[in-house]
Amino acid sequence: MKAAAYWFKKASYPGINCTMTSTDSRSASRHALGTFLRTRRERLPVPPTASGRRRTPGLRREEVAEACGVSHTWITWLEQGRDVSASPHALARLAEALRLVPAERTYLFELAGKRDPAAPVAGDDDLPPQVLALPDRMTISAYLLDHTWMARAWNADAAALFTGWLDGDHDRNLLRFIFLSPAAQRLIVDWDERARRVVAEFRADVSRRLRDPSMQALIEDLMTRSAVFARLWQEQAVLGREGGERLFDHPRRRYYQSTLLLSSHPDIKLISLTPLAG
Repeated sequence: MKAAAYWFKKASYPGINCTMTSTDSRSASRHALGTFLRTRRERLPVPPTASGRRRTPGLRREEVAEACGVSHTWITWLEQGRDVSASPHALARLAEALRLVPAERTYLFELAGKRDPAAPVAGDDDLPPQVLALPDRMTISAYLLDHTWMARAWNADAAALFTGWLDGDHDRNLLRFIFLSPAAQRLIVDWDERARRVVAEFRADVSRRLRDPSMQALIEDLMTRSAVFARLWQEQAVLGREGGERLFDHPRRRYYQSTLLLSSHPDIKLISLTPLAG
């Protein structure tokens, strides 16, 4: 890539070249954040004890600043879209002062490019029956993975395909199956490449739960028991989970894998495998 600017196509119309640098994108996010904060501040009711005549609706900047323990200047600069430092905890106090509903709070942190310290973490046992029933409602192989890549539900087709993992009485963790079970190397045709990719995909998931004890315990276990996993983990590769063709030593052999994330449980993945001809 040339220089330090990273270009991407924002839109494409005949005769119009619309491009935006990463710097432009950050600037647009800051201005969107500023507009959002100002409108949310102006919608708040004025306290009955407030004094002085007001030319604009809602609370004043200094009143919001006092409520969340920050400076008036910091609030002003945020609303003006300036490039100012905003810690997650300061943004959390600001969200509370502005009385943001959950969707608004999520929007605030997304625009600020920060992780909400109070964001709920999906538990291991809080999936409703309707979610757990999803694989059985599909006519192709399908299964649910939680944040530690433990299979939480699967259908009969998936159990027939993934022998040694989803059938019988086996460890339901996909990573342990891939790296610790001889059955995985027999089943997955391009095992070396798939193993490298799933480690990189798992690292992307770990980045969202760096302090999760269950994730750290799984990594330590795999590092101890699988030299291949330990070597691949040290490569520091990161990839998003993508679909595509998958090859198995199975009568149907070729499948197309799709991965869906549940909006209500973003750590849960619904994976399906569609048989392909040939």
